Amino acid sequence: MTSPRRNGRSSTSRSAGGARRPRTSGGPASRLPAGRVGEPATRHRLLITLILVAVLALSGRLVWVQGLDASARAEEAVAQRTVTRTIPALRGEITDRNGTVLASSVQRYDLWVNQLQVDEYRQNSKTAEVKGIDAAAKELAPVLGWTEAKTKEALTGDAGFSYLKKNVEPAVRDAVIALGIPGIGADAVADRIYPAGSVGGNILGFVGSDGTALAGTELSFDDELRGTDGETTYERGAQGQIIPTGKQTTTPAVNGSDVVLTIDRDLQWKSQQIVASTVQKWGATGGSAVVYNARTGEVLSLAEYPTYDPNDPGAADEEDRGNRSVSNVFEPGSTGKLFTLAAAIEEGTTTPESEYEIPYEMYFDGERIKDSRYHPDQQLTTAGILKNSSNVGTVQISETLTPQVRHDYLKAFGLGERTGVELPGESAGIVHPADQWTGRTRYTTSFGQGYSVNALQMVSAVGTFANDGVRVQPSLVKGIRQEDGSVRPLGEPERTRVVSSETAETMRQLMDNNIDDGENVASVSGYAVAGKSGTAQVPDGTYTASFIGFAPADDPEIVVGVFLFGLDTFISGGRSAAPAFAELTTFTLQNQGIAPTGKPGVDLEDEW
Repeated sequence: MTSPRRNGRSSTSRSAGGARRPRTSGGPASRLPAGRVGEPATRHRLLITLILVAVLALSGRLVWVQGLDASARAEEAVAQRTVTRTIPALRGEITDRNGTVLASSVQRYDLWVNQLQVDEYRQNSKTAEVKGIDAAAKELAPVLGWTEAKTKEALTGDAGFSYLKKNVEPAVRDAVIALGIPGIGADAVADRIYPAGSVGGNILGFVGSDGTALAGTELSFDDELRGTDGETTYERGAQGQIIPTGKQTTTPAVNGSDVVLTIDRDLQWKSQQIVASTVQKWGATGGSAVVYNARTGEVLSLAEYPTYDPNDPGAADEEDRGNRSVSNVFEPGSTGKLFTLAAAIEEGTTTPESEYEIPYEMYFDGERIKDSRYHPDQQLTTAGILKNSSNVGTVQISETLTPQVRHDYLKAFGLGERTGVELPGESAGIVHPADQWTGRTRYTTSFGQGYSVNALQMVSAVGTFANDGVRVQPSLVKGIRQEDGSVRPLGEPERTRVVSSETAETMRQLMDNNIDDGENVASVSGYAVAGKSGTAQVPDGTYTASFIGFAPADDPEIVVGVFLFGLDTFISGGRSAAPAFAELTTFTLQNQGIAPTGKPGVDLEDEW
């Protein structure tokens, strides 16, 4: 019998077959694990676990999207297929004082196409021989006035939206829509038109192709004229079609208000005709004419030449699209003598009968002053100095006043200040302070040189004498038309007492005496006329000629001024502008229904 080993190793036992097998220890370190990752059962359990996690995650997301976040997702989807289009407001009309339309907006349409839908045209028709884009082009071409080839090209492509033809009349739009071509629609737009063409063009201004106001009254009163655009919002499908059951909202446009001008269309037309013919006759580069109501401040016409048609402003030079009557400044020349005489009469330093020795030329503190034409020594009254338009005599009268007093009167007459008329680009002109009237300027300012004005300023200033010594601020706009048809005025014009009633009466007599009725080129048949001509040289060597006056001289209301710019040679205002003044004044008196007073003109003593 063999005894067991004593070295601690496990002994072996024999199996039934006599072979030995190892004996296992009962300790935990020697046990095998219940299962491994690589075993099928383990993999199966892991896969099921992952699937359950994914299902739970997707279910949670689905609950969030369809339950807790459903409204936000729906709104996002609607927003992606929602389109908003503008409904343009129609600009208000601009009319003359009598309601005649000078500018208006008309309804037009921009045609557009969704090229992805056009091929559906007549596809379901069992009788149509031509279908799709070819059929659409054939039907649409004559309506648009295009060739079939051009029309087909416009309809072919993958654009969900493109303009087909812009600014078509309502009849064309209706004919296009009546064809029922899928993908073709129209948006309402407005087109600005000026029925009178160039009549009042420089006053009206114009708008750009996008409706933006760019000049004239259109720009000055854009806030009132343009109105407020509306909009329409709708849902569209993948190919751009309107979803009938989708959300649709519309905010209507609010059209602009009408602006009523003070001008008279017929008088404006006549003024432009007269200015054009006068400029062409004398070879001037341009001209202006102003007709002004001295009592109300209303401008009845403001004519320019060259002018332009606001229906096609691009056809005219940029310099002709403004308004020379307010933007072009010049030395007034002899018309400025009226203000010197008025100041001296108001201050009591001269009277119409005051006597003066008038040589052809005279030195004042070393400065040579001469008259425009040579003459022997003359003995003239104040009335005679104005009638002869004597520079020497006017300086003599001006020297009875200080430069500061004369300066203050020029400013009181509105010179060197903007009139405030409702047009962009107005120049104030220049009247330098009196302490800068040094050397020759001290004297030349007495006869309309050494300061600058614009045409409307001068007519308004002379209108002071016609209105009892009170200057009234000019205005081109009568008011804004209300919904009930009434006109809301912009407010009362500013009124400035410049000279007394007595001085204004004296000035009317002096101006009346200056024009020999029936014998002067400025005379108007049947009326006593008061007026004064002016001519001044411009620094570039050209001349400006003018004539300003009124009739009837004893009871005036309307003041007329005609101005010629860019004359190559000295041509007096009495020769060039006065005949145009007479023609325009004659028409104005008839247009405004102003009858003669029956009183003859005034004759004063011109010599002593």
